[in-house]
Amino acid sequence: MTKPQIKPERLLADLQQLRRFGEYKSGVVRPALSPVDMEARRWLRERMLAASLDAHIDGVGNVIGYSGKQGPTLLMGSHTDTQPEGGWLDGAYGVICALEVCRALQECPETTQMSVDIASWSDEEHTFHGFLGSKSFLGLLEPDVIRTATNADGHSLEQALFDAGLNGVPHRYQPDRYIAYLEPHIEQGPRLELSNKRLGIVTGIVGCRDYDITFTGEANHAGSTPMELRKDAGMAMVDFIGQLNRRFQQLAGQFTVWTVGRIDYFPGAACVIPGQAIMRLQFRDTSQGQMNVLEQALRQLVDTFSSHSGFPVTVSRESITDAVTLDRQVQSCLQEAAEEHYPEQWQSLPSAAMHDANMFAPVMPTGMLFVPSIKGISHNLAEDTRESDLITGCQLAAYAAARIINEAT
Repeated sequence: MTKPQIKPERLLADLQQLRRFGEYKSGVVRPALSPVDMEARRWLRERMLAASLDAHIDGVGNVIGYSGKQGPTLLMGSHTDTQPEGGWLDGAYGVICALEVCRALQECPETTQMSVDIASWSDEEHTFHGFLGSKSFLGLLEPDVIRTATNADGHSLEQALFDAGLNGVPHRYQPDRYIAYLEPHIEQGPRLELSNKRLGIVTGIVGCRDYDITFTGEANHAGSTPMELRKDAGMAMVDFIGQLNRRFQQLAGQFTVWTVGRIDYFPGAACVIPGQAIMRLQFRDTSQGQMNVLEQALRQLVDTFSSHSGFPVTVSRESITDAVTLDRQVQSCLQEAAEEHYPEQWQSLPSAAMHDANMFAPVMPTGMLFVPSIKGISHNLAEDTRESDLITGCQLAAYAAARIINEAT
């Protein structure tokens, strides 16, 4: 059987063209629903139309290209929005890879009738609301998000959609249409490179929990208040972070990570002792049970610290995304294709970052394919992957897509 063959030059040309929308130094600045993001989405829609897909930008910014062919349909995609200063491949590789896979299947006589839909999901990177596009498509978006969500500058999602010419009404997926969702992606970590592997077949995706932890003290003059009389909420928080770090180190599993990514002091002046301090804590793990253990330890530590230090401390859980296990049959198709064409060049591994695939896994069979990230760098202007690995990953995705669809017929 003739197997679908991608055209590497076409794949790389489209990746480089997409890179130009918001290009900044070695990376890209293309936040969701910004003018440059919408410009990129309109370009992508044209590329989908040129690939004979029925392509649309829906009311939340998803760009979706529908196949007109009959039979079981594989859905592929990722996202094209970026972090405030992001890399050029995070998400973008998965979208352009999906487009090239679709074209390769069309051009191969044995696979030309196979049906593949492709998508670029809106706001995966949480400019306004994380996974806005994929949640909307799957009917999982909370009812008041469009009305209440804002970005870091306080601009509303509702206004951003209006300014982009979007009505806030998403396309909804048809449960009977899709056999699986497949998301190619850069790894965003060092494991493949450290193992000297070119391909990663993802077994599952970490869950993530965010918490705001508030410490209350007493604001006072920073010069005239003796140290022994201070109720410095900022110092209390710093002490707590050290205790938290030591406790989590005792409990950590192989894939446990935690970050204090934001600290705010109030009133926030050099000459005023902080009367209130707020920290944003995030932790991730591939195991729901492990995350429950971490949350329990966090709450116990807060109770103990509050009672012993004299500083009232409160915890509020801000968001939760469950860890997911990816579909074993989709994994098998990826593994078999990898073993046939790239033996000893692949490995199975979990994803330490979250993706739109997190949203799809509870709804339909879902798989992910990784290519290496140079030095494990991502969410950074220095993010990059070797061209040969981008090509290899896309070719494997084409082989695997054909297997997935063939097994469903």
